Amino acid sequence: DVQLQASGGGLVQAGGSLRLSCAASGFTFESYVIGWYHQAPGKEREGISCISSSDGSTYYSDSVKGRFTISVDNAKNTVYLQMNKLKPEDTGVYYCAARRVLTSAYCSSFGAHMSFGDWGQGTLVTVSS
Repeated sequence: DVQLQASGGGLVQAGGSLRLSCAASGFTFESYVIGWYHQAPGKEREGISCISSSDGSTYYSDSVKGRFTISVDNAKNTVYLQMNKLKPEDTGVYYCAARRVLTSAYCSSFGAHMSFGDWGQGTLVTVSS
């Protein structure tokens, strides 16, 4: 039973940083990719980053490239999203999600069109101006 627990959200001033965590359990971590999604108030959920737990290959959307860094700790079955230079438009709920894949290149090859079947609850990030 796939379980994902996102945490680390909070209130931060523009220009500040936060680190989100996604703790995973119930599945073979190395066979999955983990993605992060952002849902701004009143908007649709947007995929912003993805990482393969087997080889560390990644994807970033243009909206976060250069500011956010995704990483994985396989020993802890945890994926992190380091968010720097936060902007008010980064405000919203952040979700992590998991997908079993046949290729570790899923994120780098399909990141812009990634889709996931297993979701955790979100964690709220508020960036004040």
